[in-house]
Amino acid sequence: MKINESLNIMFENPLINITFFGGLIFIVAGFIMYKFPPKNINSLYGYRTSSSMENQEKWDFAQNYSSKEMMKLGFLLSISCLFSLITNFDNLTNMFIGLGLMILMLIILLLRVEKAIKIKFSEK
Repeated sequence: MKINESLNIMFENPLINITFFGGLIFIVAGFIMYKFPPKNINSLYGYRTSSSMENQEKWDFAQNYSSKEMMKLGFLLSISCLFSLITNFDNLTNMFIGLGLMILMLIILLLRVEKAIKIKFSEK
């Protein structure tokens, strides 16, 4: 099998596409939010939950913390594409696993950031 054929087969796998490129999007979005955080509370851009939008101090903390977590989880999601190398599922199963991993990373992101906000601002 030629290298081109191997790459085509590999990138036709939804598990690779969803996890690798989804993770890459997380990393890029996290980096952009880290370098260019929203200065003021808004409803368009940034980590927006009711707890993060309560006041400016929580907002600033949530933007910084969530951007770092997003980059970490994006890296983890991207390397989870290697899971496809040890499995032999059909494309539909791979798609559901990839989407499940992406949703799991979003849930983990929300839980970690909300917990960090609660811990940081409960001590005051």
